Amino acid sequence: MKSDIEIARSIKPKPIEEIAEKAGIKEDEFVCWGDYKAKVSLDILKRTSSNKNGRLILVTTINPTPSGEGKTTITIGLAQALSRLGKKTMFAVREPSLGPMMGMKGGATGGGYSQVLPMEDINLHFTGDMHAITSAHNLLASLLDNHIHHGDLFHIDPRYIVWPRVLDISDRALRNTVIGLGGPLDGVPHEVEFAITPASEIMAILCLSKDLDDLKERLSKVIVAYTYDNKPITAGDLKAVGAMAVLLKDAFRPNLVQTVEGLPAFVHGGPFANIAHGTNSLIADMMGLKLADYFVTEAGFGSDLGAEKFFDIVCRAGELKPDATVLVVSMRALKRNGGGTDINALKKGLSNLEKHLENISFYNVPTIVAINRFIDDTDEEIDIVESFCNSKNVPVAVVDVWGKGGEGGIELAGKLVDLMYNHKSNFDFLYDLNLPVKEKIETIAKKIYGAERVVYTVAAEKDIKLCEEIGLDKLPICIAKTPYSLSDDPQLLGKPEGFKITVREIKFSAGAGFLVPMTGKITTMPGLPAKPTSEMMDIDDKGNITGLY
Repeated sequence: MKSDIEIARSIKPKPIEEIAEKAGIKEDEFVCWGDYKAKVSLDILKRTSSNKNGRLILVTTINPTPSGEGKTTITIGLAQALSRLGKKTMFAVREPSLGPMMGMKGGATGGGYSQVLPMEDINLHFTGDMHAITSAHNLLASLLDNHIHHGDLFHIDPRYIVWPRVLDISDRALRNTVIGLGGPLDGVPHEVEFAITPASEIMAILCLSKDLDDLKERLSKVIVAYTYDNKPITAGDLKAVGAMAVLLKDAFRPNLVQTVEGLPAFVHGGPFANIAHGTNSLIADMMGLKLADYFVTEAGFGSDLGAEKFFDIVCRAGELKPDATVLVVSMRALKRNGGGTDINALKKGLSNLEKHLENISFYNVPTIVAINRFIDDTDEEIDIVESFCNSKNVPVAVVDVWGKGGEGGIELAGKLVDLMYNHKSNFDFLYDLNLPVKEKIETIAKKIYGAERVVYTVAAEKDIKLCEEIGLDKLPICIAKTPYSLSDDPQLLGKPEGFKITVREIKFSAGAGFLVPMTGKITTMPGLPAKPTSEMMDIDDKGNITGLY
């Protein structure tokens, strides 16, 4: 059996000019980044503004295993299958981060015969978007420290500098550091955190902005520190916005690539769903909806994180109305949620699937379950899941897009088209933005997670009071939580009951436009596992890379 990288290398990609033409992108609306990648112009949105939006399809999952459930693979395979049915289709997925790439999950370009190409480039440095976001973020941190060093006209309290530094590597040793040591010439000493680039507010801003003016407006609102009298200091106050926007000039433009079957695809932006909002860029979604009749996008992790945030944050920002949701299920995830590895565990794990179906039902969006079939899944196991879905009157399809590409997703694509034709989406949000902050948090925790109650630390209570004082309390909520459980404890699997959610603190993403309650032990800087995937990577004297998958 070929590995993902062997399959990717066995396929000769089409010139990116041919892919752009297939997508309906004109010659003067893209710039090649090599032979198989391109940056597309935002002018496409102006040209296609009168086009009717295509159908918007969101792909999400149940609570996954640490290695994921093939959500990206299903997204790509489904789009290929819709194309095989004669539908004009595009899709968008997130850009991979080097953190998980070198850590536990490996690559994020799909798998088997449902991959985006060039796989190696996308998984590594791609078009430099991650570096641009990292640079823009750290420029703001540098300008803040420079302002303090040169006299601190704003009278910033160094104990309340809230802007971290970032890098796109998992490194737990940098979570809490002290900088500015060495004397007067080397800055002012103070504590600082490091976060991973996908957790940067700049990443969230880039992925939620609709145009360059919106990008700069959001950047200007970023809060970096507070004065001694609790006045927030922003990027606008530090006159950092213009330079940051310059660094983000190319990163803001979506990346056009292709699948192994030559289907046009956007790979753009990469916020994590456990610590940010977890979807590709809004710009890519808006563009794809104008260029295609069917547009597929994915949300990070399960419906409790990725789908909820896509619905309540991204759809608000972009005025999007999803037409259908695909809920990805695997036998291994069901067994994990059932606490074992056998048939009984699988049956027990169905409670997790049941809760995720309920979650999506809150938004009144038609749903279909996609069973991502792995090679060791048995017919008996598949039958159990199909019977469960049938008992809930939820359509279900078995999918093998890893092994068969678009052909392996024809059943799913056909049933999905029928579902959208016969069941109109009546999409609505979970909560009203005008509700108090606690009520919004508790609505998510109780309805989506199934929590009995929410408790707040003293620090979180102070954060809520401060956000009310500075006028941020009407923003949507973006809860940072473990993806491996509906609760904030990764060990509580299945469909736990009677649990509480603990909010430790609330971070203000004023530029991105949401509040981030930090729950459980979640951190914005991941660590590496005992045996990271980087140990398996190498390159030979001909430039062939091994260990990517």
